[in-house]
Amino acid sequence: MANKSKYTPIIGLEIHIELGTVSKMFCGCKNDPFGAEKPNIYTCPVCLGLPGALPVPNKKAVTWVIMLGMALGSKIATDSKFDRKNYFYPDLPKGYQISQYDEPLAQGGQLGDVRISRVHLEEDTGKLVHATVKAKKVSLVDFNRSGVALVEIVTEPDIRSSEQAVLFLKRLRQIVRYLGISDADMEKGSMRIEPNISLSRYVNSVHSRNVQKLPNYKVEVKNINSFKFAKNAIDYELKRHEILLEKGKTPKQETRGWDEKKNITVSQRSKEEAHDYRYFPEPDIPPMRFAKPYLDKIRAEIPELPQQKFMRYMQTYGLSEYDSEILSVNREVALWFEAAVEAYIQTATTGTEQKENVAPSAYSKVVANWIIGDLANMLKKDKAGINEIRLLPAHLAELLYLLDKGKISSTVAKRVFIEVYKTGKTPSSIVKELDLGINEDSFVLKKTIEEVMSVNHKAVEKLRAGKTAAIGFLIGQVMLKMKGRADAKTVSKLIEKLLVNSKQ
Repeated sequence: MANKSKYTPIIGLEIHIELGTVSKMFCGCKNDPFGAEKPNIYTCPVCLGLPGALPVPNKKAVTWVIMLGMALGSKIATDSKFDRKNYFYPDLPKGYQISQYDEPLAQGGQLGDVRISRVHLEEDTGKLVHATVKAKKVSLVDFNRSGVALVEIVTEPDIRSSEQAVLFLKRLRQIVRYLGISDADMEKGSMRIEPNISLSRYVNSVHSRNVQKLPNYKVEVKNINSFKFAKNAIDYELKRHEILLEKGKTPKQETRGWDEKKNITVSQRSKEEAHDYRYFPEPDIPPMRFAKPYLDKIRAEIPELPQQKFMRYMQTYGLSEYDSEILSVNREVALWFEAAVEAYIQTATTGTEQKENVAPSAYSKVVANWIIGDLANMLKKDKAGINEIRLLPAHLAELLYLLDKGKISSTVAKRVFIEVYKTGKTPSSIVKELDLGINEDSFVLKKTIEEVMSVNHKAVEKLRAGKTAAIGFLIGQVMLKMKGRADAKTVSKLIEKLLVNSKQ
């Protein structure tokens, strides 16, 4: 924006996330709209809204939304109900959507510096497919998605920039994935973002959420399916609003869409108010009441969340903020890391008395380095998830143990790591199979060092002259001839010993 001090962005978010339940929200149809081979194959009288069909709520979906509310610090309702949200659109077969209005499952809460307004449960709509049939442009409806369980998270208007919005969205998706309630795959459309945007002159400070007076308008941008598009759409709207306000005009309160090809928003319709939907309690579904033991059981099932892991990795494992952040972003990676550290400790302390008092920090850094470095590069190259590979946490632990005990060199360790990743074989079997163990025959090693020194006179003379950097070259030549089957520290000591003996 041209003048950031003159106007302050007022941004709230509505996020829709499809839950990964086996069946849909109010019927037994399969919940797999993205894997369906044909349109309209996962449908029934309930999700098609046929007369006489009665909805039955999916208990798992209700449980998961309560769990999400708990993870966000929301107040969980002891009494809740479903409502009918009435509007007419081709992808809504009943002419209304079963949602929640005045008694959502969860209210309040906070994530980072953004307050949560509510977390409620509803059903998804069908999907419109625009196509050309016999030279005519038509809109087709696929109801495979209709009735899929959908959680909506609504924030307070606390967000002051597109960057803050994206950070919040990433944290939210991370929590959803940690809970295992959805893949929140934005590319497929199982997580969709709708920012509400306006500009104000009346905010105590740029970073404050204490708005003295909310603007008398807001613009909603619908169904954004990537963080990049969300940022671009917010920035575009803020700029558009500023231009209008500078001309003395108030931006029209409306719903707009994001055109990703032109990088602009386009007007769709005037923005609805709550009364436009004519909400009333869903007569076919009784109100819900939740007993304390039921809620306590759900709370006990919440796993350690990303921020908790992040803090624990620094405190218990002694990792840096950078390492802790990378390892805790993805729950599968975090669990793999923890399993590798545990396996490394078990392997390294077997048969010793220090096993009981061992500090995880003594083993965690080297494990973290291998995961963040070599393993991350392989996963990125193969576009694979850490749970899809043959390399197991125990394999990495065994590899590091062999390295610690001087059974293999660091060069060989890299090679073995790649072979384990490709084949799933144990490091020990690969070392034996390819004869990669360190050659402990001191005669062979000493002879190889003498040969290297005899043909690299300049490097030897530099070393004698005190230029210690030359020893690195000589070690490298020895390791090359030994094909990595030597320990660099041992080679260094033998070179220095041979130099001392040659002076005598």
